Amino acid sequence: MADHFRGELPKALRILAAPAGLLPLGPALTLAVRRFARRKPAVFERLGTYGQCSFLIEPSDLDISFLMVPDGVRAEVKCLRRRASQPADVTVRGPLLVLLGLIDGTFDGDALFFNRAISVSGRTDALVALRNAIEDAELTPADFVGVTGTLGRLVDRSVFGGLGLARRFTGSPVAGEPS
Repeated sequence: MADHFRGELPKALRILAAPAGLLPLGPALTLAVRRFARRKPAVFERLGTYGQCSFLIEPSDLDISFLMVPDGVRAEVKCLRRRASQPADVTVRGPLLVLLGLIDGTFDGDALFFNRAISVSGRTDALVALRNAIEDAELTPADFVGVTGTLGRLVDRSVFGGLGLARRFTGSPVAGEPS
C-alpha cells in the first residue's frame, strides 16, 4: 500500500527546485503565516502551548527543509539546507507532494504514517494538535493567500488542479481516488 504514496518528484523537477533553497523563502513564509494568523486567529488559538513547538518539515525529495514555529502573529518559518542538523520538537519527513497532501486534506496522516510514506519523530502530541487545528479549519489555498470571492475560487482551483496534475505525474493518489 505504501507504493500508492510514493509521490517523489522526478529528478528534473528536483533540479529546478534546488534554487528555491537560495531564495528568501523563510521570511516570505513567515510573513504569510503571520498574516494568516491575523485573519484566522482561532486556528492558532486551538494549538494552545503547542503553537510554541518547533516543527521540522523535511521533503525527502528536496534539498531544503522548513523549520516552523506556528506561534500565531509571532510565527516563524526558516528555510534550511536539509543536511543541516536542526533540533526540533517534531520532525516530519516524506515526499513534498505527500506532505502537501496532509495540509490540503488529500491524504490521511495516520494512513501515511502506518504505511511508512512519512516518518515522524519527536512530540507526536504536538503534531496531532497541529493536524487537528488544520483539519478543523477546513483551509483552502485562498485562505493562506488571503483572497476571497471569485479570485479565491480561482486560486483554489488553480492550486488544487496543479497539485492533482503533479500527483498524477508522480504516481501519487489524487483527491477522490481510492488509495
